[in-house]
Amino acid sequence: MKKIFFGILALLVFSCVSATSQNYAKLVDTKIGSEGSGLGCGYNYIGASYPFGMVQFTPSFFSPQRGFVITQLSGAGCSNMGNFPVLPLAGSLKHSPNNMDRYPKFENINDAHAGYLSVEMKDKSKAELTVNERSGIAKFCFDDNEGTVIIGAGVNSTFVTNARVQITSDYSCEGFSEGGEFCGTDTNYRIYFAAEFNRPAKKRGTWIKHALLESVDYAYGENSGAYFTFDTKENEEVTYRIAISFVSVENAKQNLEAAGLHDTFEEYRAAAEKSWNENLGKIAVTTDNEDRKVQFYTHLYHSLIHPNIVSDVNGEYMGADYKVHKTEEGRDFYSSFSVWDTYRTQAQLLAMLYPKESSDMMQSLIDFADQCGGYGRWILANIETGIMQGDATPTLISNSYAFGATNFDVEKAYKYMKRGATIPLLRSQEHEIRPHLAEYIKVGLAPASMLLEYASSDYAIGQFAKKALGNTDDALFFTDRAQNWKNLYNPEQNWLQSRHANGKWKKIHDDWRESTYKNYFWMVPFNLECLIDTMGGKDAAEQRLDILFKRLDAGYDDDWFAAGNEPDFQVPWIYNWTNSPYKTSEVIHRILTEMYSSKPFGLPGNDDLGTMGAWYVFASIGIYPMIPGVGVFSINAPQFKEVKIDFPEGELVITGGSVEKHYIQTLKLNGENYKSSWIDWKDLKNGAMLDFKTSKKVQKNWGLLN
Repeated sequence: MKKIFFGILALLVFSCVSATSQNYAKLVDTKIGSEGSGLGCGYNYIGASYPFGMVQFTPSFFSPQRGFVITQLSGAGCSNMGNFPVLPLAGSLKHSPNNMDRYPKFENINDAHAGYLSVEMKDKSKAELTVNERSGIAKFCFDDNEGTVIIGAGVNSTFVTNARVQITSDYSCEGFSEGGEFCGTDTNYRIYFAAEFNRPAKKRGTWIKHALLESVDYAYGENSGAYFTFDTKENEEVTYRIAISFVSVENAKQNLEAAGLHDTFEEYRAAAEKSWNENLGKIAVTTDNEDRKVQFYTHLYHSLIHPNIVSDVNGEYMGADYKVHKTEEGRDFYSSFSVWDTYRTQAQLLAMLYPKESSDMMQSLIDFADQCGGYGRWILANIETGIMQGDATPTLISNSYAFGATNFDVEKAYKYMKRGATIPLLRSQEHEIRPHLAEYIKVGLAPASMLLEYASSDYAIGQFAKKALGNTDDALFFTDRAQNWKNLYNPEQNWLQSRHANGKWKKIHDDWRESTYKNYFWMVPFNLECLIDTMGGKDAAEQRLDILFKRLDAGYDDDWFAAGNEPDFQVPWIYNWTNSPYKTSEVIHRILTEMYSSKPFGLPGNDDLGTMGAWYVFASIGIYPMIPGVGVFSINAPQFKEVKIDFPEGELVITGGSVEKHYIQTLKLNGENYKSSWIDWKDLKNGAMLDFKTSKKVQKNWGLLN
C-alpha cells in the first residue's frame, strides 16, 4: 500500500479555542455514563468520536480488555460491534493473542473529552486516541526497548464468523471481518479496514487462534490478527491510523488517504477538538454552576455522535439489499438508527440544529426502505435488527420534518409510511414491520404497548400527510385511527389495559414492553386532554402523577417513574395539562438533581445513541417536543442564566433560568407577556427572546391559561 501517512498533506494546526475562549470540547467528560449495569447505566464509551463520524475509537464498553476498537454504538445496552481492536504491549510478542482476552484493560484514564482519550496501560505503555470524519488516529508510547502493537481482525465485541488480515508492508495491513450480534439478533455485516504506522516495524507477523505465525503476512478466520514490533529504545512513540469501509478494502484505503491531513497526532487532535467546539458551540450556556455546565455539554456531545456516516469518501455504501449504492452528490449516507428511542428527543434536536444533516439521515432511512421493502426500527450498519417494537421510523421522519429537516424525498417517505401502516406482513429485511397489523386494522387492537406505539405513529403519519403533501384525506384517516388507544381503556380499572383480539381483557400487567401499565398509561401524547378527561379530569390526573413521581428510579417492573426509560420521558410535562403546571418544573428539577450527575454512573438509564442526552438538553433549556409530527414545545423552567442557540435562521436567546430557582413566575416572548405552557417552533426558529423570571417559591398561577 502506498505510504500516505504523516508528512504528505500537512495543513495548518487548528486552534481548538473558540472566539470567546470557551473550549467546549474540554468541557465534555466522556466518563459520564460509562459505568453501571442494566437500566441504571448509560453504556457510554469513553473514547474519541467525531460529530456524526464514521468511526468511534475507544475501549469497548463490553470488551475493554481487548484494547481500542474502531466501531461502537454510544449508549446501546447490548454488546455490539467493537471491530478491529488494537492494543499496545510493552516488549515483543511471545504468545498468540488468540481472542485478546488475556490482557488487562487500561489502568488509568489520564484525560477523556470530546475527540480525545489518553489512558495508561498496566505495563506502563500509554495510548492516546483521536479521530476525524472517517478514520481513527492513535499514538502509543512504550516504557520498554521494544513495543508491540496487535490488531485483531477476527476479533470484535461479540463474535466473528469470517475474517482475513494481510500485512502489506513493514508499516501497513488491511483486511475484513464479518459476524456479530446485537440484543440477540445476528448482525452479519462485512466491514473492511486499512491501517498504517508512521514508521516501519522491525518484526511483524500474524496469528490464528493459539498459533503465533512469525513473519507470516496472512491470517484468516475467528481469533486472528496481525502484530508489529517496533524498536522503541530511542524513540518511544509509534503512531497508528486506521480507516474502515462497509464496501471494500480499496474504499477503506481511499478513506485513509482522504483523512491524511496532518503531520502529527497533535494536529489531528486539535482538528477534532476544533470540530467539536464548532458543533457544541451551537448552544452556549451561561451558569455559575460549572458541574451542570459539564453535564450539559457532555449530554449535548452524546446527542451528536449518531446517526453516523457509513458512506465512503467516494459516496459508495453497502445498501440494505446487500448491493453497493452511491449517494447523490452533496449527500452522505447514515446508519446507527435507534429509532424507538431517538424519535422522542434526539430527532427533533438534530432537525433544529442540523437541517441539512438531518435531511440526509431521513433520506438514508427512505433509501434503506426502498432497498429492502420498508422502514426498519433499529438499524445497525446495513442490518435491520428488529429490536424493540412499534413503527417508530414514520414518527422520527415526521418529527424531523416538523422541526426543520425537509430536504428529502417526501413522496417516497410517505409511500413507505403508508405501506407499512396499512399492508399486513410486510417486512424490512427479515423483520415484520408491524406485527399484529391485521388485528389492529380489523378491530383496533394489538398488544398494549405496541398499540400505543402504533397510535403515535399513525398520528405522526397523518401530520406528515397533511403538512408535507397536503393530503387531507389520508391525514384524517390516520389521525382518526390513532384514537385506537381508546380501545385499551378499561372503565372498571380506570387504566389502559391489553385485550385479546376477541375483546376480552387480559391481565392488567400483560403486554407492557420494558415497563408497566402505570408508566405506559401516559403514552398518548397527541391526545392528552381526552386521556385526562376519560380517567376523571385534571385533579384525578394530577393525583395519579403525584403517586407516579414518588420515586424517580423505577426499573422495568416498577410502578413509579423511570427516569431512564423512554416511555416515561414526556410524563413530567403532562402536569402542564393539569391545574398545577408548576409541578412540571418541580419534577424536572428533581430529575436533574437526583437522577443525573457528573460521575461515571451519572445517568439513570441507557443513553441509547443520544436519546437521554437530548432529553437532558431539552429539559435544561426549558422546552420539550411532545406531540408526534407537530412542531410545538411544552415549557418548563430552564436551569441556566442564559442560553443562546444558533439555529440556521436565527438565534434563540433564553434568559432567567437557574439551578436553584425552578418555578416559573413570568415569561416573556420577544418582550411580550406569555402565559401559555405551550410554544410553537415557528415562533422560535427565526430567532427569538424567551425571558423567564424564576423563583424558589411555588408559583401556582403561571401556565394555567392554555
